[in-house]
Order: sequence, then C-alpha cells, then structure tokens
Amino acid sequence: MKFIIAIIKPFKLDEVREALGSIGVAGMTVTEVKGFGRQKGQTEIYRGAEYSTNMLPKVKLEIAASDEIAAQVVETIQQTASTGSIGDGKIFMLDLASATRIRTGEAGETAL
Repeated sequence: MKFIIAIIKPFKLDEVREALGSIGVAGMTVTEVKGFGRQKGQTEIYRGAEYSTNMLPKVKLEIAASDEIAAQVVETIQQTASTGSIGDGKIFMLDLASATRIRTGEAGETAL
C-alpha cells in the first residue's frame, strides 16, 4: 500500500477529485494549508496598503491507495492539477505499513 500526499492549488481541487473518482479512488482527506516553495509568496493590496505574504494558500490531499493503482493516482493528480505555471504543487508517495478500518476492524488493503 502507498500513502500519497499532494499539495495543489485550491481551484484545482474539484477537478482533481473528479478525476481520482473516475479511476477508482474511494476516499481522501483534504486540508487547507499554507506554504511556499519557488513561488516565494505574493504581494497583495489591502485597504490601500501593499503587503507581502510569504505563505500561499494550497490544498493538501492525503490518499491511501493499493500498490496496483498508486502510480495511476500520482499520474492523474499530476496531469489534472497542472497549469504549467510555477506553484502547481508537489506529490509525495510513501510506503504505508498498515491501515485499519475503525468500524469493522478490517486491516490491510480491504480497509481502504
């Protein structure tokens, strides 16, 4: 099993969620986060004053996937979330040692 973490632009969330659903991803956790990378923040004007923000709003997706579809999940996120501009985000894939469904006690891939 794999644990996939993706940081994407917020306006791409619905499109990515629909694309992942179409390949069989049954669930994910979504968190609103802030961060920066090469994009280095942005300048905003608020009440006539210019402010520099070094943390940009992003969305973090966390997905537990079977080994069979993990590569397809990463590819789907990459293709769907890409705008071709700086700040599109990152995808990380980690080994997932175990998963347990709390309600039934199912373990392993059946818990996904």
